[in-house]
Amino acid sequence: MEGPTEAGWPVRTFGVEEELLLVDARTHRPLAAGPEAVRAERTRPGAGTRTATRELTVELQREQIEFVGPPCTTLTEQLATIRRGRALADAAARAVGGRAVALATSPFAEPPSLVPEPRYRRIGERFGLLAVRHLTCGFHVHVEVADREEGVAVLDRVRVWLPVLLALSTSSPFWYGVDSGFASYRYQAMSRWPTAGPCDVFGSAAAYDAQARALLRSGVPLDEDMLYFDARLSAHFPTVEVRVADICIDPAHAAVLAALVRALVETAVRQWRGGQPPHPVSAAELRTWTWRASRWGTEGALVSPAGGSPAPAAVVAAELLALLRPVLDEHDETEHVETVVAAILAEGSGARHQRRAYASRRDPVDVVEAALRVGTPPATGQHPSATEPGTQEHAG
Repeated sequence: MEGPTEAGWPVRTFGVEEELLLVDARTHRPLAAGPEAVRAERTRPGAGTRTATRELTVELQREQIEFVGPPCTTLTEQLATIRRGRALADAAARAVGGRAVALATSPFAEPPSLVPEPRYRRIGERFGLLAVRHLTCGFHVHVEVADREEGVAVLDRVRVWLPVLLALSTSSPFWYGVDSGFASYRYQAMSRWPTAGPCDVFGSAAAYDAQARALLRSGVPLDEDMLYFDARLSAHFPTVEVRVADICIDPAHAAVLAALVRALVETAVRQWRGGQPPHPVSAAELRTWTWRASRWGTEGALVSPAGGSPAPAAVVAAELLALLRPVLDEHDETEHVETVVAAILAEGSGARHQRRAYASRRDPVDVVEAALRVGTPPATGQHPSATEPGTQEHAG
């Protein structure tokens, strides 16, 4: 962890992973060129000198590309990193005739194609149509923790607020060419996987590990990376990974969401150290809270953890901000975060903006074009890697 804040607490680093949709630069339809785009970036002249501050990888489907960001310490740095990552992914996509767009699902009806790598082939063989038709783009936030006990204490305490984070991020109303009626159909698609969704309170790292071993012993998930909990301990880094959110069209929304996650993790640690027990709500009940967030996003009621009953989204978001304000104040992020959250509540998340873009001509091309205008930095003569900051180890 970095040096202490003014209040004396250490500054936790946080990093993001953004899954981006690849589309054809001319038609805007999904483009099955993820491996080729990653290869184009890795073989680009000068790519061998790139630092560990960013990385492009493939995902399950060839119509995706993922940016894995470095650890950051400020919201401002995180926003710059997200913008650089999207520019990098878009440059790689352009090299193979495509664009990289921040859409959590495709508005077109075309089925995707699995990346031809051994692990993804095994997933396709084991999960059939569930895997073959699964094309979603999520936003994963990693926050540094001291050890696994601290990490599980965080998981036990942040779980009741994850539906609010999902609601703020909702950006996937379309599924296979139709309006699903959901603000986040990505979350519904993820919920089909047998290891996805909310968890019960674990209580200890030993209990978390026992649950993971039991799931793996069933022979259903291939490995620990397929434990698709809404929030989990990273299998590879000393972080908690919050996976509940859609990728946000607007990079400013994404950066604020990451800052909210970092503040939520820090708040949870302080609650744990202060002896405050986690909320005892069950995973079954949490699933209904998250379903409601997925269905209506910020345009319907959300369940307030305080009472377990629906309340206006603005009220529940205000409860979250009040809880996190001490930490946000310490990082000098309160005003920025509250301004962006207020804008999402007033203007709608990505789901509303996609529906608005679609409404005039009922053409999915308009959805992609609108998302590119807002979410992908304009092309410049300088390769995005040239503006990277100094080297850092990857946080997530």
